[in-house]
Amino acid sequence: MSEILATVNEWVWSKGLVFLCLAAGVFFSVRSRFLQVRHFKHMVVLLFKGKKSDSGVSSFQALAMSLAGRLGAGNIVGVATAIAFGGPGALFWMWAVAFLGASTSFVECTLGQIYKTKDPLTGEYRGGPAYYLSRAYAHTRASKAFRVYGLVFAFVTLMACGVLMPNIQSNSIAAAANNAWGIDKWLIGAITMLFLAFVVIGGVKRIANFAGAVVPVMALLYIAVAIIVVIVNISDVPETFRLIFSSAFGADAAFGAILGAAIMWGVKRGLYSNEAGQGTGPHAAAAAEVSHPAKQGLVQAFAVYIDTLFVCSATGFLILTTGAYRVFSGESVDGEIIADGGSLPAFVPNESEVGASYVQSGMDTLWNGAGASFVAISLAFFCFTTIVAYYYMAETNLRFLLGKATTKRFRFASTTLGGNLTLLLQLAICLSVLFGAMSDAKDAWALGDLGVGTMAWLNIIGILILQQPAFKALRDYESQRKMGADPIFEPRKLGIVGATFWETYTPPAQRVEEKQVV
Repeated sequence: MSEILATVNEWVWSKGLVFLCLAAGVFFSVRSRFLQVRHFKHMVVLLFKGKKSDSGVSSFQALAMSLAGRLGAGNIVGVATAIAFGGPGALFWMWAVAFLGASTSFVECTLGQIYKTKDPLTGEYRGGPAYYLSRAYAHTRASKAFRVYGLVFAFVTLMACGVLMPNIQSNSIAAAANNAWGIDKWLIGAITMLFLAFVVIGGVKRIANFAGAVVPVMALLYIAVAIIVVIVNISDVPETFRLIFSSAFGADAAFGAILGAAIMWGVKRGLYSNEAGQGTGPHAAAAAEVSHPAKQGLVQAFAVYIDTLFVCSATGFLILTTGAYRVFSGESVDGEIIADGGSLPAFVPNESEVGASYVQSGMDTLWNGAGASFVAISLAFFCFTTIVAYYYMAETNLRFLLGKATTKRFRFASTTLGGNLTLLLQLAICLSVLFGAMSDAKDAWALGDLGVGTMAWLNIIGILILQQPAFKALRDYESQRKMGADPIFEPRKLGIVGATFWETYTPPAQRVEEKQVV
C-alpha cells in the first residue's frame, strides 16, 4: 500500500502543482493590486460585522468554520515534517505560499458566495467549488462541460474530506497522546470517533457554534505558549532567522543540496495548512450571511494569515529555537541525517516518527513532561475541529451530487435519500477516523496529501478560468465603499449570470425595515 500511495502522490504532487500554486498566487495578487495588503485593516473590521440568520452563520462563525478546517495537524505535525524533509527553509516557503495564497483564497471564497444556494433539505446556505464550477457558465455552450467538472470536483471532495484527509488528523491525535501518556492509539481513535458522531449529527449550526467557541481560544492559547518558549530562547532567534532564509535559497552549505525539497515541502505543507486554493475555504464562506460576496472573501483571506503566518510560524520557531529537529535527505527517516538541532532523544530509525514529537520535545525543554501533554491536548482540539470541518465539506458536496434527489422519499419509509446517504457519510468518516488513528503515520499523510493535491489541481485550474466574477465583485465592493455605502450585491448590474440566489436576496437589515413599514 505504501509504495502505491507514494507513486500516486509523485504524480499528483509533481513540480507542476507547486508551480501552479505559486503562479496562481502571484497572478491573483497582482490582478487584485495586493488586496491582502491594501485591505488588511478592513479584513479585521469585517470579522465582527456579519450577523447570523436562520439560513446563514455570521462572518466570524464562517471564519471559525474555515479555520477549523485549516488549523489542524498541518500547523503542528505538518510544520515538523516540512522542516524534517525540507530543512528550515521550508518555513519560508510556507510563508510565501500563505502570503500569495491570501489573494487566491479571496477569489475562491468570493466565488463561493456568489454562486451559493439554499439546501432543499435544511434551508441552510450551501456552496463551494462544485457549485461555482457548474453555475458560472450555466448559460453558455460550455455549460455541460463545466457541469461535469463540478460533479468531478464534488466526488473528489466527498472522498477526500470524508475518507482520505481525516486519517492524518486522527493519526496525529493518537500519536501525540500515545507519546505523552502511553494510551493505545485504537482507544484514542474510538473516543475521537464517538465525539465526532455527536457533533456532526447536529448539522451545520452545531458545527458553527462548536467551531466559533473552540477555535479562537485554542489558537490563541497555543500561540501564547509557543511564544513563551521562543522568548525563553530569544538569544537563538537571530540565528533561526538566518538559518530559515539562507536554507530557503540554498545559501547554507548544509542545506544547499535540498533546495528543491525546501520549496516542495514548504508549498505542500503550506497548502495543507492554509488550504488557499485547495477549495475547502469556499464551503465555509458560502455559509455566511453577508450583503456582498466580497465581504466574506476578504474575511477568508485573513484566515490564511491567522493560520500560516501566526500559528505555523509559532510552531516553526518553537522547533528551531529549541533545537528540537532533525533534517533528513529524501522523504523518510531512512535517509541520511544532514542536520540535527541537538535536543531530540537518540535517533532509532525503525522507531522514530517525524511529527508531533518534535513540538513536544521543544515544549519539554521548558516544561519537562507538561510540554508533551500540552501539545497532545492542543492537537486534540486542532485536529478534531478540522475533522468536523471536513465532514461539513463532504456533506455539502454530497448534497450537490444528489441535487433534487436529496429530498426524494422512499415508498415504504418516511426517510429521504439525502438523509440516508448523510447517515452513511457520517458512518464513513467515523470509521476513517478510527482507521487513521491505528495507521502508520507515513500512510496517513500519504492519503491526506492525495486528497489535498487532487482537490488543488481541480480547483486552482477552475478559478483561473472562472476568476472574472470575483474581480467584478471586488471592484463593485470597493466602488460602493468609496461612496460611503454599505455594499449590496446586485449580480445582473455587473453582468454576472448564474448567481440565482442573489437575484432575489434581501439583506437582513432591509427585511427588518420592510416589516416596520408594513
